[in-house]
Amino acid sequence: MVEKLSWDLLGKKEHPVLSAAYMHNDLVFTSGRVGVEADGSYSTCVLRQTELAIKELEKVLEAAGSSLDCVLKVLLFIKNPEDREKINTIYAKYMKTKPARSCVSVTFPDARVLLELECVAVRKSKAKL
Repeated sequence: MVEKLSWDLLGKKEHPVLSAAYMHNDLVFTSGRVGVEADGSYSTCVLRQTELAIKELEKVLEAAGSSLDCVLKVLLFIKNPEDREKINTIYAKYMKTKPARSCVSVTFPDARVLLELECVAVRKSKAKL
């Protein structure tokens, strides 16, 4: 059975074109998360954006009945390849299970965005639907 995780469960306004995540059986497929501040602004520090993006991803996973420790695969999009090592210092702090990962350098539509993460994870419990 396919279940949709809506944005309102995360305290956010419904997005016009994407869902926070979809769950199928024991898997969670998240949309990309970026490191945006609570007031909607973006730090110019890649370390801060990395931390915020991972914490946003964690909120989505928890609402879906999963956690960062249950992540199987991460797709990481980065603006500046030279930031990779800085990103990895924060990433390693949270992704202790070392999930499979791809890292791609991209140009974001919003120039303030320095990275985006999405993942596939296993659920450990039912989503808070």
